[in-house]
Amino acid sequence: MRILLAEDEKTLNKILTKKLTEEGYSVDSCPDGAEALEFLEYSEYDGAILDVMMPKLDGFSLVKRLRERGNKVPVLFLTARDAIEDRVKGLDLGAGDYLVKPFSMDELMARLRALTRKGKTIEGSIITAGDLSLDTASHRVFRGEREIQLSSKEYALLNYLMHNKGIVLSRETIEDHIWNADYEGGTNVVDVYISYLRKKIDEGEDKKLIHTVRGTGYILKPED
Repeated sequence: MRILLAEDEKTLNKILTKKLTEEGYSVDSCPDGAEALEFLEYSEYDGAILDVMMPKLDGFSLVKRLRERGNKVPVLFLTARDAIEDRVKGLDLGAGDYLVKPFSMDELMARLRALTRKGKTIEGSIITAGDLSLDTASHRVFRGEREIQLSSKEYALLNYLMHNKGIVLSRETIEDHIWNADYEGGTNVVDVYISYLRKKIDEGEDKKLIHTVRGTGYILKPED
């Protein structure tokens, strides 16, 4: 999943970006609200983590503008402001969650998983497609009884495919969600990573789960 992080504390921004990347997210990060607004207006994100007290444009004003413009990206506020009225204001403006500093990294990751699941027909941390299962909490993947070891980018790609199982995804859509704005790789990167996943997930199996839709992209679903 692709996440935008807006946090003006440089050290915390670095730590969070590193942790999110390790958890398999594609991350774009910035230090102020004005840059965050630009990112959110021109790219599609699965979620945004926003500090409230940011330079140029604070988090509350940023979310207000987003919602006025019809942008429904799920937002988690990250802030040192713990007054009840601040939490109420943030939630009323359209944020999905509110986490007060200092916080546990494990709690942040759990809240982010819950936030990005809202509106989807997924319950708990385990997603399935046929006999393939992916646990978003532990990052363990199984095909039947066989555990599959994936790189962080392979996991991110499979996670995205499974969150959108049964939906045809274009190469451009996949690339936009899995690789961040700084990516300057080759044009066939999606095909390469799909090939990696197929070898690990479908090779040797009677039922194939990852299918090519000629001229369009890919879809993950059990064969009919």
